[in-house]
Amino acid sequence: MVDEPAVGRLWPVTDVVPHLDLADPAFDVTSEPVLEARNAGWYAETPYGWAILRYDEGTAVLKDRRFQQGNARWPAQNGIHDGPWQQWWGETLLSIEGDDHLRLRRLLGPAFRSRAIEAMRPRFQALANELIDGFAPRGRVEFVSEFAEPYASRILCMLLGLPDEQWPQVAHWADDLGKSFGVNVRNDLPRIEAALEGLTGYIEEVIADRAATPRDDLVTTLLTAHESDPSTSSGQAALSRRELSVALVFLAFAGMETTRNQLGLAMQTFLAHPDQWALLASRPELGGRAVEEVMRVNPTVTWVTREALEDVDLHGLHVPKGGIVQVLSHAIGTDPRTMGDAPGFDLLVEDRPLHAGFGGGVHHCIGHFVARTDMSVALPLLAQRMPDAAPDGAGEWLPVSGNTGPVRYPIRFGAGS
Repeated sequence: MVDEPAVGRLWPVTDVVPHLDLADPAFDVTSEPVLEARNAGWYAETPYGWAILRYDEGTAVLKDRRFQQGNARWPAQNGIHDGPWQQWWGETLLSIEGDDHLRLRRLLGPAFRSRAIEAMRPRFQALANELIDGFAPRGRVEFVSEFAEPYASRILCMLLGLPDEQWPQVAHWADDLGKSFGVNVRNDLPRIEAALEGLTGYIEEVIADRAATPRDDLVTTLLTAHESDPSTSSGQAALSRRELSVALVFLAFAGMETTRNQLGLAMQTFLAHPDQWALLASRPELGGRAVEEVMRVNPTVTWVTREALEDVDLHGLHVPKGGIVQVLSHAIGTDPRTMGDAPGFDLLVEDRPLHAGFGGGVHHCIGHFVARTDMSVALPLLAQRMPDAAPDGAGEWLPVSGNTGPVRYPIRFGAGS
């Protein structure tokens, strides 16, 4: 991450629209060229349409009903026009619009209510402490493999009612499916489709098992919701078995991959701000705010896509019907025009404008309560038990575009906590 410019800086307006090469895996969406483009104007051109760089314009587009989610175009934008992944991608909640989207959200919603997720907080705490116990005495950890990945995967297993010992396989499939969001998706397609086949087969076995023997888990909740759906009597279809399978596969990979990545990015952010790490250790009640601050300044979802449903004029920019805009999460989340005198990372700043890490509008992430709860549990415990934490080498990182995060992140800290 680069430092933000001073709030008092002037914002020149030029006639030259900057170009940001989002298709280049080496391009960093948090880099100085992006911030310079934001200083010059509110948007830039990219190979994937226009990038929106300022908070007010970005959040307005996310709520604008003249736009729909643009992810359905992602396979075609990368030259993928058929095959099992392309078909599955078009059936996910990310890609579906209109009445079908609203119907699926209504049917899936009961499994993600805040009260149900909040009740799992003690189990999340126990899991986090168990994992930390494994490395705390030695004062070193490879954070991704020893904490972020097992924590995110085992929570998904809790939610879905899967055997805990299955988490490495679920994590492997989810990791490969996570490449769906990367700018190398075309080259990664064989791995993606193999993971899709494996995870789909496994999830369908779980659905069949829960249909025969209901349990107290998310899969049973969703089966019950769609089998007893009152809307079927009025002609509106309930959740089909295929829709349930697609939704659960998407949840398993997206929920694991994004939480794992965001936890790694949280550590990167806190280790760059040791005063905030110490503050979180002393005030664990700031765990919820820590999640929001990290997702504002260092989000794993680096852009949110929208497609124009009609010709749209945005502050002088004409977006034709079918035109794509990308709302850059870091750029709008750190926009000093909106963030005021303290645009940097600070847990004590209250009433921040809402970040775009969970999307916005009708496509706001349906699983946000899960992510917010499990990360707000983990981060204070890590801060308390990993004092004086610092990077133990450069690690290995995904490109800072698409969905980003650490592949390997070694950390050292005060041992024995």
